Amino acid sequence: MSTQIESRFIETNGLRHHYLTGGSGPLVLLCHGFPELSWSWRHQIPALAAAGYQVVAPDMRGYGDTKGPVDPRAYTNLDVLGDMVALLDALGEKQAVIVGHDWGSPIAWLAATLRPDRFRAVASLSVMHNPRMPMSPPDFAKANDMADLYWLYFQPPGQAEADMERHTRETFLRLMYGVSGDAAQRGESWNLRVDPKVGLVNSLVRPNALPAWLTEDDLNRYAGTYARTGFTTSLNWYRCMARSWQLSAAWADVKVSVPALFIGGRNDPTLTQLQSGTDAMRSVVTDLRDVIMVDAGHWVQQEDPEAVSAGLIRFLKGL
Repeated sequence: MSTQIESRFIETNGLRHHYLTGGSGPLVLLCHGFPELSWSWRHQIPALAAAGYQVVAPDMRGYGDTKGPVDPRAYTNLDVLGDMVALLDALGEKQAVIVGHDWGSPIAWLAATLRPDRFRAVASLSVMHNPRMPMSPPDFAKANDMADLYWLYFQPPGQAEADMERHTRETFLRLMYGVSGDAAQRGESWNLRVDPKVGLVNSLVRPNALPAWLTEDDLNRYAGTYARTGFTTSLNWYRCMARSWQLSAAWADVKVSVPALFIGGRNDPTLTQLQSGTDAMRSVVTDLRDVIMVDAGHWVQQEDPEAVSAGLIRFLKGL
């Protein structure tokens, strides 16, 4: 792709947001997940720009060069949605199609639920939209024999940081491989469980070589950024899970009515019970245009960028 990716900053909602951008036309907003950066969309920005869209991929609140608030309670889904609406305002845009991956997906689904006037369509990668849980996610994990789920390992302040910040290159090498399609094909996928005595990094297989989709430069960008910023503000998203769930009670029965797309990886260890999950999603997403499964693990837009970009463009052109 010949489209240049530009790095910019913009002040809005009390934060100095960093974002990557390219192209012109209708706005597409790309929301990354954990522990990622706007760079996770490096393949989609030029592809969507070449297809006739203005693409904006921010470093989300507390990630990369978007420094987040000190208050650890300021990382609820509602806080982040406020950032996305404020970003549209600052860019002078009335509407956007919002796309999320991993943690960016709940934000995208929430945007489509609460502000369909601003977000005219939604696409989610790797995380389906489901009816509201009967209890907060951490409590749900404990009640369903998942007391060692990584969500809970991330809750105590400082515990995951000490583990993941010890050697950020090793952390990203193992984590990017651990939930990828490459690991699945070798029977080395991470099971999403963490023994605090062992730690997250040591729970993951160390690959002998980088997966073909991840370059040394990409790995160093992630590792170098998190070595500089630390993980606390990104982990705060997990530490606000219960608070986000509590705050969502008012719209528990509101369905997503805008056009929607889901893209998942066939070898994503976080995507279990695909059919039942899809059925549940259809019960709360009234205009689900397509469910696309690609040859990838969890990092779909990096592992199979051509398929993901093509799926997004087909969806966008059909709006």
